[in-house]
Amino acid sequence: MNPIFDFFLEPYKQASFLDIFLEITAVIFGIASVYYAKKENILVYPTGIISTAIYVFICWQFTLYGDMIINIYYTGMSFYGWYIWTRMIDDHHIPITKCSKEDWIKTITIFVVTAAFIIAIYKYFDRFDRITDYFDTLTTGIFFAGMWLMANKKIENWIVWIVGNVISVPLYFVKGLGFSGIQFTIFLVLAIYGYIGWKKILDKNVAIS
Repeated sequence: MNPIFDFFLEPYKQASFLDIFLEITAVIFGIASVYYAKKENILVYPTGIISTAIYVFICWQFTLYGDMIINIYYTGMSFYGWYIWTRMIDDHHIPITKCSKEDWIKTITIFVVTAAFIIAIYKYFDRFDRITDYFDTLTTGIFFAGMWLMANKKIENWIVWIVGNVISVPLYFVKGLGFSGIQFTIFLVLAIYGYIGWKKILDKNVAIS
């Protein structure tokens, strides 16, 4: 068999049908969620909640504690974002905006605190035994920050997602979660288009105002 296919399929040889079904389902809803985010559609949140809730279970099975905490946070922030996106301000939903200096301070703080927390968790469980564990601390901080930015409709969220996805694509293949690796590849493409789409909306809103 082709070495590429061997690399992709080998981790699934011992997996149960349920495990494979759950990962594929989480991937489908995850891609749908990012697609709806690109469209600035509220369905980003219900689809995202389904995906991240499944990933909490998957990551727990694979002892990927950093990723598990990411998805627990995603699930909670999805409910927060769902509320924020449905709020009305002067009879309008909150608009897409750029980060202010205060927003960047909050974003950096979220990244640093999150990364430090994940490092503490991994040290407590004595889990710095794989190279992927070190990258987990980085991507967890990145995605925590990105989720906060998206919930508050900051256009920079797409830049943060792009950086995190670039790191995550090879990371998930190495972890043996090939379908998730494909998902993050699609996420990367959608994040690029998401930034372009939101930028057009932001420029249009600025021109109108």
